[in-house]
Amino acid sequence: MYINGWVVPVPTAKKAEFQRWAEIASAYFKEQGAVQAVDAWGDAVPDGVVTSLPMAVKLQSDETVVFGWIVWPDKATSERAMQAMREDARFSPETNPMPVDGQRIIYGGFTPLVGF
Repeated sequence: MYINGWVVPVPTAKKAEFQRWAEIASAYFKEQGAVQAVDAWGDAVPDGVVTSLPMAVKLQSDETVVFGWIVWPDKATSERAMQAMREDARFSPETNPMPVDGQRIIYGGFTPLVGF
């Protein structure tokens, strides 16, 4: 198993637009072999003193933190899907731009230690 995860600030007024984009992405990930794809809208994401999710993404007052992940059967499947996504017209910035500031996305790939 392999997991891609991210945290992203989304303009609160663009929630529906982000959800549509995420639904397209989730369908794509499923086509590419994902076991699960989730985008979750933050509703209990506290500000921190030293560090926090809002601080990490430089959250602005008109934004909401979204936390998401994709579970893949293995790292190779994840890498193939992410490469193919760069070339898929459904994700062209000209035809379907992400409704977020891409420079403020925190993301990574992870090998599970514990899970069920």
